[in-house]
Amino acid sequence: MARKEKGSKNRDKARRKVARVHARIADRRRDTLHQLTTRLVRENQTIVIEDLAVRNMVKNHTLARAVSDAAWTTFREFLTYKCEWYGRTLVVIDRWYPSSKLCSQCGAIADTMPLSVRFWTCPCGAVHDRDVNAARNILAAGLAVSACGACVRPQRGNLRSGRRAVKQETRRATAGIPVP
Repeated sequence: MARKEKGSKNRDKARRKVARVHARIADRRRDTLHQLTTRLVRENQTIVIEDLAVRNMVKNHTLARAVSDAAWTTFREFLTYKCEWYGRTLVVIDRWYPSSKLCSQCGAIADTMPLSVRFWTCPCGAVHDRDVNAARNILAAGLAVSACGACVRPQRGNLRSGRRAVKQETRRATAGIPVP
């Protein structure tokens, strides 16, 4: 299209041809996302995802194309409305939850961990793949939220005041009625 003269009929034909190719690619991506999200929602009662700052991730020039091609925002939108349709639970974990740095075996948190570190060893002796460990931690945190309804960030000494998560028992229908 860049070689065509502006205002010519050939340029208009080339523009339509390029638009058709881009539309087909977009339709295929959208269809793949629909199929994947539908399968996930049908097969699972509870789906746990991590809230990611996609806008900030796209600013990183080395990750921008891969993040944009993955269409994470669209994926989350599809999951959200399909979970409502099918009556499933979607739990979104806080983006600051240290899922990669938290040992899924003992609960120890590593101080720093750059993106280049793909495997790490915890002081308890467990060797972790960064992504698999993060997936385990996200699932555990999501199930804790769905069971307890509490914040899932690890408590930090005395910096955060608040109660730990406890199981929420439903009150009996007769609670508070005096017994004669």
